[in-house]
Amino acid sequence: MKNIGMIGIGMMGHGIATNLLKHGHSLTVLDHPGNQPLVGLIASGAKVSKTAKELASHSDIIILCVTGTPQVEDVLLGEQGVLKGIAPGSIVIDCSTAVPTSTDRVSKLVIEAGCDFLDAPMTRTPKEAAEGRLNLLVGGDATLFEQCKPILACFAENIVHAGPIGAGHRMKLLHNFVSLGSVALMAEAAACAQSSGISAQTFIDVLAMGGGWGAPLERLKPYLSAGDASAMRFSLANSLKDLSYYNQMAQDMHADRTIAEAVRHTLDDACKEGDPQSYLPEIVPIIVKRRSK
Repeated sequence: MKNIGMIGIGMMGHGIATNLLKHGHSLTVLDHPGNQPLVGLIASGAKVSKTAKELASHSDIIILCVTGTPQVEDVLLGEQGVLKGIAPGSIVIDCSTAVPTSTDRVSKLVIEAGCDFLDAPMTRTPKEAAEGRLNLLVGGDATLFEQCKPILACFAENIVHAGPIGAGHRMKLLHNFVSLGSVALMAEAAACAQSSGISAQTFIDVLAMGGGWGAPLERLKPYLSAGDASAMRFSLANSLKDLSYYNQMAQDMHADRTIAEAVRHTLDDACKEGDPQSYLPEIVPIIVKRRSK
C-alpha cells in the first residue's frame, strides 16, 4: 500500500479519493475551499494537510486533480507547492486537463527534482469517478506506467498508455474537442429546430434513427425532452476552458483549428450571455435567445 497525497477533491477528485481509500491506501488530501465535503473521506481514514508542500513531504505518490494549467502550476511550483516538499523518488500523477506545453515544462522540473511524472487526464463523469470506472489517458515512460497501473486501476476502468509525457494531455484535448464540439453542434441544431417549430421529440427521434445517433445525442436528449441537464454535468466554463486549451495546442502545433475556434467562440459567447456554471446542455436556450435578437 502506498502513501498517496491528493490535491483537488472536487466532483471528480472526491470519487478518486474515495476509491483509493477503499483499496487500502493511506491518503492525505489538501485542505482547499474548492473541495467537496471531506467528512466522509476523513471518517474513512484520510488525513488533511494545510499546504501542498507538507502533503508532498509525506507522500510516495502525489495525484493532482485540479481545474487546469494555472492551478497545476500553482500547486507544483508555488512557494508552498509540491516541489518545495517532495522527496526524490516520489511520483507526480497529473489527472487534470492542461495545456501540453505547460505539461512539458513542469514535468522537466519534477524530473530535475529526482522524481517521476505521468500525465493521466480522465474522461467520463463524476458518476463513474464515484464508481471507480473512469477512463485514463496516460502519458509517460512505459515502465513507470506499468508500475503505477495498479494505483490507477483503483479508480479507472479503462487505462490507455497514449505515449510519452504530454501525450495524455494531448489526447484528452483531442477527445474533448470531439466530444464537447459534437454536443455544441447538436445544441445549435436543436436551437434551430426549436426556432423553426420542430418539436424536441421529433428532432430526437429522427437523429436517433439516422446518422445523428451517438453519445452527444444521448447526453443532450434528457435536457431537450425534459429539461434535465444532469446527464452531462460539465459546465459551460469548463467546456470553454478545454476548447481554449485545444485551440492553444493546435496553434502550437501549427494545425488547422477552424472548427475548433468556432466552437470556442460559441462557448465564450454562452458564458458571457448565461451562467458559466450551468451545464453544457443548457446552452440551447442561450443560442435560441441569441438568434432571436
